[in-house]
Amino acid sequence: MISRRNFMQSSVALAMSMPLATLVSKARADGVIELRAQKISKKLAGESYAASQLWLYNGKSPGPEIRVKQGQRARVHFTNELDEPTSIHWHGIRIDNAMDGVSGLTQAAVPSGGTFEYDFVAPDAGTFWYHAHNNSWNQVARGLYGALIIEEPEPVVDRDHDLTLMLDDWRLEDDGTLHLASMGSFMDWSHAGRLGNWITVNGTSQPEFKLNAGENYRLRLINACNARVIQISPAAINALILGYDGFVFDRPAQPDNDTLSMAPAQRVDLLINQPLAGQSELNDIGEFALQELSGQNPLSLAKFSFSGARKTRQQAALKLTPNSIRMPDLDNAVNVPLIMTGGAMGRMGTVSYKGKPLGRDDVMRTKQVWAFNGVANLADEPLFQVERGQTVVIKTENKTGWIHGMHVHGHHFRILSRQRKELPSMHWRDTFIIDGDETVEIAFVADNPGKWLLHCHMLEHAAAGMQTWFEVV
Repeated sequence: MISRRNFMQSSVALAMSMPLATLVSKARADGVIELRAQKISKKLAGESYAASQLWLYNGKSPGPEIRVKQGQRARVHFTNELDEPTSIHWHGIRIDNAMDGVSGLTQAAVPSGGTFEYDFVAPDAGTFWYHAHNNSWNQVARGLYGALIIEEPEPVVDRDHDLTLMLDDWRLEDDGTLHLASMGSFMDWSHAGRLGNWITVNGTSQPEFKLNAGENYRLRLINACNARVIQISPAAINALILGYDGFVFDRPAQPDNDTLSMAPAQRVDLLINQPLAGQSELNDIGEFALQELSGQNPLSLAKFSFSGARKTRQQAALKLTPNSIRMPDLDNAVNVPLIMTGGAMGRMGTVSYKGKPLGRDDVMRTKQVWAFNGVANLADEPLFQVERGQTVVIKTENKTGWIHGMHVHGHHFRILSRQRKELPSMHWRDTFIIDGDETVEIAFVADNPGKWLLHCHMLEHAAAGMQTWFEVV
């Protein structure tokens, strides 16, 4: 299997300069968008390695970047050319429940050879994405995801200065092929999830972006990994934060810490401008690398080089328009406890699955090793049911020894409190990180009717029990 050390050596050898327009395939948004889930042969680790059979949208890794304007209607004609059922979830956007794409909850999975029409209006501007939501632990790991960008009526920057970076880690064998034998591994399901050993940005190892000095660039980072929490340092590249999980602030903000953690499915928008301090003032080339910092040694994700005469910084000219969203009414909230148990070396207690108690042999057979409030995977009854417009406060207690990334479908929330770090009140999220033995409280207005999933976005954890649902009536 390709090692972390080999990853560094090979990534340097494979670093390449590409025109920005070729890095992410664009899909037309002026009519019906065609998406096809297909089996495609692709070399992930470079030309000297063998090809893998991936599952991709329209044959691209990642799938076509879909861009629509805020308030615009998106119509997607989806065709499933795989040998198994699948569906598409539009992650982070507060759309009609019937279009949310969760197999078994909001729609039936699209069968092999079948089609489905996704038709929704995008109410919020920002950085979102789409991915398979049937056997996600398997289908997303094989490549079924892409970026969904909802553009502001008045763009923050123009298209040439608006860059999407989809980050993924693939588990490869020594010959560079996708490690299929480890798919569904009980070790992954009961531990940290499926962690890869080969990181790509927009399907490429260490792409290089050539930029103009002194001009504003918006970097939209999307963590598409199955389970890896990616750590970066915006401060190390002189970047400001524009927003999280698709919701921009009213002004660019300094990073809160030296490192920023991104759980699977989380996004962050960054603003970068001129070369780092210490570069000469005119007609120079400033270079830096965006690094992944979660391991013992930093890994270069992408390289950036600035050239040309440096100009006056333009942050003051930026216009950020936050999305309109109702503030929670904490004085009249419904309080919901959510206790997470299980996993390797964790406390499981008495757990039911499909209405029956789980014994030790049942756990090994079903691989249901995690639970919410003593229930593994989707129960017949919702975690809670509230009327539309009701404020909900969910207090999540992580009694496991592992980190999790919790995602709420159909809604954005604010983090009220946490033990690991107190977050400023400006932050709206659709996914939050919770450490082992940590408690996190979130609040949101349940104003989107329907049945909504609440789950860990470490996709193996979700498949192994960390899924529940709630209903807004």
